[in-house]
Amino acid sequence: MKKVAYLTMEDMGDFVTDFHLSFEPMSALGWKVDTVAWRSAVDWSIYDAVYICTPWDYPNHLPQFLDVLADIESSRALLVNDLSLVHWTLQKTYLRDVEQRGSDIVPSTWYDDFDSAAPAGFFAQHDTDKVVIKPTVGANAKDTFVLSNPVDDDLLHTLQRTFKGRAFVVQPFIENIQTEGEYSLFFFNGEYSHAILKIPKIDDFRVQEEHGAAIEAVSPPAALLDTASRLFATVEPLPTYGRGDWVRGADGRYLLMELELIEPSLYLRTDSDAAARFARAFDERFQEFAGK
Repeated sequence: MKKVAYLTMEDMGDFVTDFHLSFEPMSALGWKVDTVAWRSAVDWSIYDAVYICTPWDYPNHLPQFLDVLADIESSRALLVNDLSLVHWTLQKTYLRDVEQRGSDIVPSTWYDDFDSAAPAGFFAQHDTDKVVIKPTVGANAKDTFVLSNPVDDDLLHTLQRTFKGRAFVVQPFIENIQTEGEYSLFFFNGEYSHAILKIPKIDDFRVQEEHGAAIEAVSPPAALLDTASRLFATVEPLPTYGRGDWVRGADGRYLLMELELIEPSLYLRTDSDAAARFARAFDERFQEFAGK
């Protein structure tokens, strides 16, 4: 059988995962799946492929994580997704590229360091009294803050500690995230697979299950599916798996929040055929790689 390593964390803690649902369809296509903590000492050449699955603590160990991926890339194993996609989407500044290619994103302003005098400009820049600030490298809403104008002194001190010497992005708070929610659409080898709607709990803005958000399977509005399909058509090299997160702006346009190509949760449990579609896409990509 072909062997694949699913990169995980040593301890998944309270994270919700469902990658195990792909084990059976992967096996049916001739794959033996091992789950491997990404910081393990491993000879990656014993594997035919490595899937960047749930190494969700990597932002705290970024140089080591990139070294591990480089080791995998230099082995005989196929790294999925491609390392160039990892480097591209590692920092949220990739959103600038997405916008330049013609897709609508949540309006974003980029900063390299925090100045206590800057918040007034955050609000003025986006013509709003409520903004979101988050690091350009991060996951699971860690170190993400919603700011209201004016920002009180205690929060200013927290922001100074959090973002001192650290790049970050400021975006207007999109009210629809609390009323309608955030849509996630999943694509395998460029083909639409399934979609979910994530609705934060009352008085929260975070859409992760770990923060109490509700998750439901949905059929995306036609305009959103078209928006997502056009975006994924611009991504090169073609990602084997990917997730895009969108919110609807006040003018009705669907605005990209995040393009997740490194280690997104794929919510396989929300669609009965999603795991099989993932496995087929993975196997197809490997067959292309092996045939070169």
